[in-house]
Amino acid sequence: VFVFDVGKKAWKSYDWSKVTTVAAFGKYDPELMCYAHSQGARVVLKGDVPLKEIVDPARRAAWISQQVDLAKKQYMDGINIDIEQEVNETSPEYYALTELVKETTDAFHREIPGSQVTFDVAWSPACIDKRCYNYTGIADACDFLFVMSYDEQSQIWTDCVAKANAPYLQTLVGYEEYITMGIDPKKLVMGVPWYGYDYVCLNLSEDHVCSLSKIPFRGAPCSDAAGRQVPYGAIMKQVNSSISGVLWDEVQKSPFYEYKDSLGQFHQVWFDDPRSISLKAAYVKNRGLRGIGMWNGNSLDYSREAAAEQQTEAMWQALTP
Repeated sequence: VFVFDVGKKAWKSYDWSKVTTVAAFGKYDPELMCYAHSQGARVVLKGDVPLKEIVDPARRAAWISQQVDLAKKQYMDGINIDIEQEVNETSPEYYALTELVKETTDAFHREIPGSQVTFDVAWSPACIDKRCYNYTGIADACDFLFVMSYDEQSQIWTDCVAKANAPYLQTLVGYEEYITMGIDPKKLVMGVPWYGYDYVCLNLSEDHVCSLSKIPFRGAPCSDAAGRQVPYGAIMKQVNSSISGVLWDEVQKSPFYEYKDSLGQFHQVWFDDPRSISLKAAYVKNRGLRGIGMWNGNSLDYSREAAAEQQTEAMWQALTP
């Protein structure tokens, strides 16, 4: 179980019997590092760099040695490379990115024995958001890929309506595409969202079709930018006061609900819950993927409230069927 942590002290309430890697995306926390190590879990750096800066091999080498030094100084166990920039298949950046991953992996493995180098990819290798990377080359070059199976509506090419953040079949198609390219399932970790999207509906029909205002993104006429991201903890607080209660979309295998705001506007909120995540976790197991993880560990309500404790435990449980 690969956990993204974005800071503060939520990690004290994580289910450490499951956690194997924490990607520290918040401020460096030596207490988290020590605690994770006491639990046998790795803590890895976040690696991000503008691609135009690493086309030059010398500057690439300088960036890598900087990361290795930082990891050593902070007693960390590797790096998660989170580069989500547009790349054209024939560009110098295309080749530089693959080299960056390979050289980073070589340097970390050499300098910090047993360290882990991973790379974050979109839910599908089909040039999502114009990220046309050398996926097989990158997978070969690092320990594994973390597949971000969320924000799957970042480009909406069909009807401009609210949909699930990570629909079941669409999510699975992404993995089958990676595997068909020749990437070993053991090199893939499924990322699930611990957050959802709240959309304002221009019109909400009787049969729950919520039409969205058109906000284009990277070539697509509509996108999830018409909504705003909401963490699972906040969703659980709001759903009881919604007009619909939790509804289930059987096609997308995703929960959603509807509410009316103080201005009288209708909203539709799509999210993932233990039921939808369990289905995906079962696929992870059956298909022999390396594991599962989430963006992000801080999204649950870790207060001592009885209902929150139950909901939070159920989300952690859903990861490992």
